[in-house]
Amino acid sequence: MGHEWIDAEKEFKWSEDVKVESEVTEIVLVRHGETTWNAARRIQGQIESELNEVGQKQAVAIAESDTRSSVFIRPVAVYSSDLKRAKDTALMIAKTCFCPEVTEVPDLKERHVGSLQGLYWTEGAEKEPEAYSAFFSSQNDLEIPLRPASTSFDQLCDRSMNALEKIAKKHKGKRVIVVTHGGVLRAIYLRITQASSAGKLLNASVNVVHLRHKKWIIDSWSDVSRLSSVGFLQRGFDGDAKP
Repeated sequence: MGHEWIDAEKEFKWSEDVKVESEVTEIVLVRHGETTWNAARRIQGQIESELNEVGQKQAVAIAESDTRSSVFIRPVAVYSSDLKRAKDTALMIAKTCFCPEVTEVPDLKERHVGSLQGLYWTEGAEKEPEAYSAFFSSQNDLEIPLRPASTSFDQLCDRSMNALEKIAKKHKGKRVIVVTHGGVLRAIYLRITQASSAGKLLNASVNVVHLRHKKWIIDSWSDVSRLSSVGFLQRGFDGDAKP
């Protein structure tokens, strides 16, 4: 993905106190910005959908608001799901953070939710009751029926955490940004914490995790404080509760 970038060392004076411990990898996880389907309450899964105007502003706002301190200072790399809504968000963040490229990681893409994809949340239970029930089931090894490409929650957890592990090991002692999806973030949170719920995962929310001595630690979660100037949907992704 070739783009022209500003020379960060010439254009920006980095804060001296922004460091990551040598034995710690800091990963800043970002959910992609708001899309037309998010606003319409349609189920995206692995179907492509575009960032809307709000989503584009969110992608810029979350990085720009931190240009003097905190988690968006001097990342060594930006990674993204290969779905367009995440890639577009990542490219805008990377440009703001003076990163020269975005690396696509297919294993960071959203869960395939079978025959639910493309439906509105309000019609899922009526049109695809078996798939809808499977999606909200507590049986995590259950695949969404009716589509061979559908993914169980356990499979989503495995591929999401494996992708994160590879990134963390490659950048030990550094900070990286990863742009992904609500379902992936939920999988990561539940796998790390073993909690029963991840709560709402809002568009363009910022979530910080550390890998220290082979142990994952959540530093902060679902932070939307950077979005006050552009706004965000209050009804974030919540795979723990039926809408």
